[in-house]
Amino acid sequence: MASELIINVAPWETRVALLENGTAVEFHVERAGRPGHVGNIYKGKVVRVLPGMQAAFVDIGLDRTAFLYVTDVYDHLTEFEHMLGRAECSDEPDELPCMHDDDADESKLHYTPPPFRIEDLLHEGQEILVQVTKEPVGSKGARVTSHISLPGRHLVLMPTMNHVGISRRIEDDSERTRLKEVISELRPTGMGFIARTASEGANKTDLQAEMDFLLRLWKNIQQKATSLPIPSLVYEDLDITLRAVRDLFTGDVQRLVVDSRQAYERIIHFIDTFAFDLKPKVELYNESLPIFDAFGIEMDMSRALGKKVWLKSGGYIVIESTEALTAIDVNTGKFVGKRHLEDTILKTNLEAAKEIAYQLRLRNIGGLIIIDFIDMSDVSSREKVFKTLKDALKKDKCKTNILRMSELGLIQMTRKRNRESLKRLLTERCFYCEGAGVLKSRRTICYDIFRKINRDAHSFMTNGIQVAVHPKIGDMLLKEESSFVEMLEKALDKEIVIVPRPEFHLEQFEISYIHLDREQKHPHS
Repeated sequence: MASELIINVAPWETRVALLENGTAVEFHVERAGRPGHVGNIYKGKVVRVLPGMQAAFVDIGLDRTAFLYVTDVYDHLTEFEHMLGRAECSDEPDELPCMHDDDADESKLHYTPPPFRIEDLLHEGQEILVQVTKEPVGSKGARVTSHISLPGRHLVLMPTMNHVGISRRIEDDSERTRLKEVISELRPTGMGFIARTASEGANKTDLQAEMDFLLRLWKNIQQKATSLPIPSLVYEDLDITLRAVRDLFTGDVQRLVVDSRQAYERIIHFIDTFAFDLKPKVELYNESLPIFDAFGIEMDMSRALGKKVWLKSGGYIVIESTEALTAIDVNTGKFVGKRHLEDTILKTNLEAAKEIAYQLRLRNIGGLIIIDFIDMSDVSSREKVFKTLKDALKKDKCKTNILRMSELGLIQMTRKRNRESLKRLLTERCFYCEGAGVLKSRRTICYDIFRKINRDAHSFMTNGIQVAVHPKIGDMLLKEESSFVEMLEKALDKEIVIVPRPEFHLEQFEISYIHLDREQKHPHS
């Protein structure tokens, strides 16, 4: 699959897009006023321990305290692994702190009780070294772990884990065995390493050089942490440009194109150190047309913010995000099929499954996801849709867990979330509808006006009522609802004057009680 990495650098933000066959499949952005925190290491202080939640809040110097769950606390690791029956970890790692998702294994959706109690591990006022694994989202603070991980291009160092793992995306068994043997031979006792996808084919010298670099980096972090006050930033991860090179610029990517000379030189310096073979693939973009326009990415980004996504067949999916979950609904739309209803539904669902996997990746939707496919009575059809969705999700570097389709056509799944979704990043709550996503209907607004007049008019000793409204509401009051306006006038013995105000929001209206000349005609007569 032809892949390209496109980087747009501006003083106010840096945007990164990963293209597959000319279509954006991943989008990342970092803004000057809002730098990312994932991967950063902080020296913090425990400010509150919550036994009821088996978690603690840690002050790391951000606006909100960070959240630390009991299984993310590094303490008594030997006993911890023994209790879990993990004398020696398998090639496929469990969930690891700050791990890049192409290196994470699948886990279950059900809850597993932790082997320790948080109150036995932490106390208020305790100093602790933690790493951010999830950005602050909405009203929630960052999620942190004390199991530090330091990613390089080929390896990830886990100084608190005695573990050797191989990325599940490396499928060749002989290569997996080779990498494990090389890493096991080179690593210091007690230090854990994961071979990342980019390590496939890497020689022993390259792995040794990167391992030495990561070990020196960890030693420097430990030394720096001892001299810093609490709370303090101890280690800051790479910026988005170099993270993209480290994490996305794999062997599958045919070229990297960047539109900034300064960023281009930084990238060249970085790959000279860690991936010299990629240097011929890096290009500096010098054309007058903006780079995201030239590659058609701006249009992809605009479509990625809409609720409705049309399918090629004429069906469509609707994506709705709430605080707790994301709901995705599949509909046949304009697609009527050619033969049987079941065939029509199956074709729509199969097409939707592929599109949903793509949209989750592009929009970076994480957390709990509920997909409502069109009901299918045939068990084999439900299995086909499940398998199609699962296969499509294999392209996603983020860790996903998926349950089989229920008889009602529902699929429950989770997708690892460590940064804000594209929607949260690029949009804000509508101050017109206050986040409802809809407006009151014109008729509802008219009846709101009637109720308010009926409630308040008796308190004013006037013979007239002036109602200032949006022109569309005024039009409805003077036409479709005119009979009710007249009925209200008779009941209150007051004349009602409708005043259109083009500058008003559709739902906005103002009611004034005034004295009118009895000779004045009704504005709606």
